[in-house]
Amino acid sequence: MRPFSGSDCLKPVTEGINRAFGAKEPWQVATITATTVLGGVWLWTVICQDENLYIRGKRQFFKFAKKIPAVRRQVETELAKAKNDFETEIKKSNAHLTYSETLPEKGLSKEEILRLVDEHLKTGHYNWRDGRVSGAVYGYKPDLVELVTEVYGKASYTNPLHADLFPGVCKMEAEVVRMACNLFHGNSASCGTMTTGGTESIVMAMKAYRDYAREHKGITRPNIVVPKTVHAAFDKGGQYFNIHVRSVDVDPETYEVDIKKFKRAINRNTILLVGSAPNFPYGTIDDIEAIAALGVKYDIPVHVDACLGSFVVALVRNAGYKLRPFDFEVKGVTSISADTHKYGFAPKGSSVILYSDKKYKDHQFTVTTDWPGGVYGSPTVNGSRAGGIIAACWATMMSFGYDGYLEATKRIVDTARYIERGVRDIDGIFIFGKPATSVIALGSNVFDIFRLSDSLCKLGWNLNALQFPSGIHLCVTDMHTQPGVADKFIADVRSCTAEIMKDPGQPVVGKMALYGMAQSIPDRSVIGEVTRLFLHSMYYTPSQK
Repeated sequence: MRPFSGSDCLKPVTEGINRAFGAKEPWQVATITATTVLGGVWLWTVICQDENLYIRGKRQFFKFAKKIPAVRRQVETELAKAKNDFETEIKKSNAHLTYSETLPEKGLSKEEILRLVDEHLKTGHYNWRDGRVSGAVYGYKPDLVELVTEVYGKASYTNPLHADLFPGVCKMEAEVVRMACNLFHGNSASCGTMTTGGTESIVMAMKAYRDYAREHKGITRPNIVVPKTVHAAFDKGGQYFNIHVRSVDVDPETYEVDIKKFKRAINRNTILLVGSAPNFPYGTIDDIEAIAALGVKYDIPVHVDACLGSFVVALVRNAGYKLRPFDFEVKGVTSISADTHKYGFAPKGSSVILYSDKKYKDHQFTVTTDWPGGVYGSPTVNGSRAGGIIAACWATMMSFGYDGYLEATKRIVDTARYIERGVRDIDGIFIFGKPATSVIALGSNVFDIFRLSDSLCKLGWNLNALQFPSGIHLCVTDMHTQPGVADKFIADVRSCTAEIMKDPGQPVVGKMALYGMAQSIPDRSVIGEVTRLFLHSMYYTPSQK
């Protein structure tokens, strides 16, 4: 049974109040009952919001506190400093470039344009081609780049929205989806679409399940239950589609979601259960079989986010590594998101959202039947879509083939395991949980782990910073399988850690200190404001005030 909602509790309450007030006449009973019901509804609304009283109370406290003139002035001063810092960094990075703020009077030549493109692509502080960057670029083979460049050029002006004009591109997309379904053990009923990336795949699934639950179950205040480690795209989808995201703690030893707490978070408005394969912060995989069993028990769809795992997590068992079942072979799993532009090695801007059954995919679509421009339907967020990306993704998959992806999976996971073994032997640091595929997350109980991140940064490494608790991770890609890269990383971690351990209590300084400080600020809305300033800075041009 679903957890009790409490909506039946008003009757005994009103009966008790009527007795207490000695109501005998019908009008007295009606008046007291109406007052009690209205009061009960108000109280029930206050208590049974999606967020608990503590979270809402804390938010309101900081909201009012920031209206105090002295507090607001201090906040605005700090935000102004952050804005200046972000824009200064952008100016520094692009100091050698000239900004174009108006169209050139006459179009530039091909040679001029290509020269400018080369100049823009040379900016940046890290050499990702040498395997010094966590994630970001998952593979780079000059012959493949040449192939997809030519393919994209041929298909760059195609648009699958116009299926009658470009049926071949639609066929390519259908084949990408079918090949991905097969990799994730989908049967003949499995289906899906391509999207522009993992975030769109995730929010499309949320939209589909929201609409499905509204039509078939009458749920109008939907929520989804997710691990705290699930990708931030689920929060984005919640904001877009007015779906409350109920986050559940992970086990502090395994860094997999706590299934008992996960079960308790489910209620009659839950439209979706989510697990990661693997999650972004720690690279661990939730117990998908247990989550799926809950989905079957309560008749709730289950989504597996394999955006990061992509084709590596799909093939890791075939590569000889043990992994619990997580995909469509698990009863109850109804959808999977996977990024073809990660370990599918396709150009950026491609992903797939896969469903076990067409009934869910139906609700992903947007259909408008009464528009004066005609009947309109689109499968994803976008109307017009880039046929060039679809063709380039299809070409990449056809070029790699099954054997190519299996070999890449072996290289990547072998390298990740090698790095994991090497790092576990270093005193002063530990690894979060048990990495399932390619992500290795490091922490320390002895010193501030961001000191290690800062030291590695100075040696040319670019790792991902984690919070709650503090950590850093390396997402191993095909770039790290190049000769000597893994050994160099282990050696640098060892030498940097040894130096830090000479004075482990020293605080972190510089840019990395901001990560630790950000975690200590209780008013998360301030961090949100700073993040928005950073996003604004990405669109900086000199004429903007």
